[in-house]
Amino acid sequence: MKMQKLTDPKPWLWVILPLVLITLLIGTFLTTNPLAPLKSAAPPVEKLTVEQTVLDEKGISLFVRADGSEPMQIAQVQIDGAYWQFTQNPPGALPRLSSAWIRLPYAWVEGEAHRINLLTNTGAAFEHDIAVAVQTPTISANRLLSFALLGLYVGIMPVGLGMMFYPALKALGSQGMKFLLALTIGMLVYLFIDTLVEATEEATKVAAAFSSTTLVWLITVATFLAVFLIGRRSGKTPEGVQLSTYMASGIGIHNFGEGLAIGAAFAVGEAALGSLLVIGFTLHNITEGIGIAAPLVDLRPKLKTLIGLVALAGLPAVIGTWLGAFAFTPIWAVLFLSIGAGAVLQVIVEVGSYLICTAQKQGSSWLSRASLAGFGLGLSVMYGTALLVSA
Repeated sequence: MKMQKLTDPKPWLWVILPLVLITLLIGTFLTTNPLAPLKSAAPPVEKLTVEQTVLDEKGISLFVRADGSEPMQIAQVQIDGAYWQFTQNPPGALPRLSSAWIRLPYAWVEGEAHRINLLTNTGAAFEHDIAVAVQTPTISANRLLSFALLGLYVGIMPVGLGMMFYPALKALGSQGMKFLLALTIGMLVYLFIDTLVEATEEATKVAAAFSSTTLVWLITVATFLAVFLIGRRSGKTPEGVQLSTYMASGIGIHNFGEGLAIGAAFAVGEAALGSLLVIGFTLHNITEGIGIAAPLVDLRPKLKTLIGLVALAGLPAVIGTWLGAFAFTPIWAVLFLSIGAGAVLQVIVEVGSYLICTAQKQGSSWLSRASLAGFGLGLSVMYGTALLVSA
């Protein structure tokens, strides 16, 4: 006698029922408030983050975000030790994670430092320093052009100069190819670590409730997996123009995040466009152009392909400087630097796979003196040129 297979005629009920019970449980908890006897008479923990500062002819404006457990009310504002009148938009108490503009009709002094102290009705104080007071740029054709030129200096120009090494790279032999690919991996590893460091530094400027440091790692891993799946959808290791395109895309996203930081720094007067800074970024990013050209040495790509790769890697720096100068908030930098880190990590894996496949076709091992020397030189070159940027 065959046993009849038991099946549930309505399995969806066992999906809905737990969800309904969870909703009822949470609703009961919030309604009855069983933790009320455990609360002390102490005031709630208050946190406030200043996400954007605007200086213009009307005074100082701060874009703030509440980060405490309960709604908080900004009661007074001090500037350079003196209490000052202010307006808040929208007015009233700030619930958790809500934001508002604090506008101060204060005659700030260009080139001077100013310290602002925001006081709540519970007595909590939050300091915000303006290191160098300069007028926040407003959008105009002249400023858009100036920041575009800055983006071209640090994005398009160095990547294009790096790709001009392409004809010389074609003369490399098998060991030279290993050296070049390992050099590319070394540069990308440095770029990946540097991008993560920049993202985590920006994460400290974001409201703690967003868990931005954790968000950096989550976005990095998610981006890596997404781009990796897209790149391997054909089941083959990307090579040639496809690999160079992935590399240019990853570097482009990184340059977008870098452009955000650069534009914001110039907008608030924290950097000066000196020859050393331009030279530093140029040398630092030339190496990126060499890396993009590396997978093309066995091909004869068209000129428009090379130009497209330069634009893909460099133009995001222009867009980043615009956004950084006129609408920068730290969360944008965290988002795009994390995406850039994930994309660069995917390129590291693909270039490493390409190095292994190339060595196997040549009947040799990917691990050799040439590859180790290239990897070490890649790290050293990126570190050395980064010193000029930080200077």
